[in-house]
Amino acid sequence: MFDYGILLYPGANRVYADAAAGLLRAELAVFGEALATPPAAVGERRIGGVTYVTFSTETALSEEDIALLSNLSSLYALFEFTGDLLRPLEIAPLDKLDSDLLTIQKYPGKTNELFTKLLLNVTLLSRERPAEFLTRPLHVVDPLCGRGTTLNQAMMYGLDATGLDVDKKDFEAYERFVKTWLRQKRIKHTADSGPLRRHKHRLGQRLEISYAPDKERWKAGDARAVTFFNADTLTTDELLKAGSADVVVADAPYGVQHGSHQPDELARSPRDLLNAALPVWTRVLKPGGALGLSWNTHVAKRDEITGILERTGLEVRSGGPFEEFTHRVDQSILRDLVVARKPA
Repeated sequence: MFDYGILLYPGANRVYADAAAGLLRAELAVFGEALATPPAAVGERRIGGVTYVTFSTETALSEEDIALLSNLSSLYALFEFTGDLLRPLEIAPLDKLDSDLLTIQKYPGKTNELFTKLLLNVTLLSRERPAEFLTRPLHVVDPLCGRGTTLNQAMMYGLDATGLDVDKKDFEAYERFVKTWLRQKRIKHTADSGPLRRHKHRLGQRLEISYAPDKERWKAGDARAVTFFNADTLTTDELLKAGSADVVVADAPYGVQHGSHQPDELARSPRDLLNAALPVWTRVLKPGGALGLSWNTHVAKRDEITGILERTGLEVRSGGPFEEFTHRVDQSILRDLVVARKPA
């Protein structure tokens, strides 16, 4: 057997840091489904006063395995145990851009960027082709995108991203931030914004960005796209083509108004919002694609959420690590996630 240890990312958020090891163990088990040699005996071990998430494999991790594991949300460093010593392994994360794209923005209600990455990872790995995001620019849709944390993580991975949010202030804040960030980093890009109209009706505003991480890719026409629609999430299938999204990822409302203009009661409960929105979101999801959702279990139970997903025709991933992501955010929020696949 080959034994490995993961040093966790030193998170500034104390509450999330306390849950990070347990979340990483569950995430590692999901990653294991896409590895050539699946991890066994996943656990925790304190070495020199520091907690490591540990696991074993029957054969040594391949370069491809290490490349995939390099994207674990809370991984800071990966080691192989050699006797009493730790041998660092060269990690190769997919990140295409500087990490401050994820960390600069600070505002009340921001979803922890490590959890955003975890939710995106678990959703990508639940697709029919789980490791494809390492080699091909997939299309990520966040129909409740807020100020764009998921869009930014998709940019980090070199994926195309589309977000919708009904809050004009969030749209304007994201537009200011991302334009400034791209300009200050001297990243080749174009940005076009203006009114969003369909069938002569104004739905809101739009921001369309095309960019490339380096000049060579820009010259070669190898650009990625980020789009933000300041519009009702129930218009997702009007604004995007059917079957155009490889994954749909959303952080559902925690019990405050968020997501949809109409009718008003939809904004009060994630249960009501999801009943109305999931059929819309599912239409833009490709067959074989996956939908990942996080929510506050204090306002909707897991079986309620999975029931809505199943009635929409999605296949919920259940059992094992998929039911081990519950963690506390604060006194009023106990967050969980669920992932479902659209039949191919």
